[in-house]
Amino acid sequence: MADKSEVYFEITIVGTSAKVVAMDSVTGIEVAAIGPAKASVADLKQLALGKLKLAIAREAEIP
Repeated sequence: MADKSEVYFEITIVGTSAKVVAMDSVTGIEVAAIGPAKASVADLKQLALGKLKLAIAREAEIP
């Protein structure tokens, strides 16, 4: 990811599941992931951040 980018997170709990959305401030790429509601906030953010890094890497490969 770019050095000056920030990542914004939004976590929504629905029943026993948690939806976490991560968005990169520079590229505008946004991803969502689902995890257990009992998971820690840090774990949910790590899950979404990994998915975001993969999406940004894939976007960089497209000419």
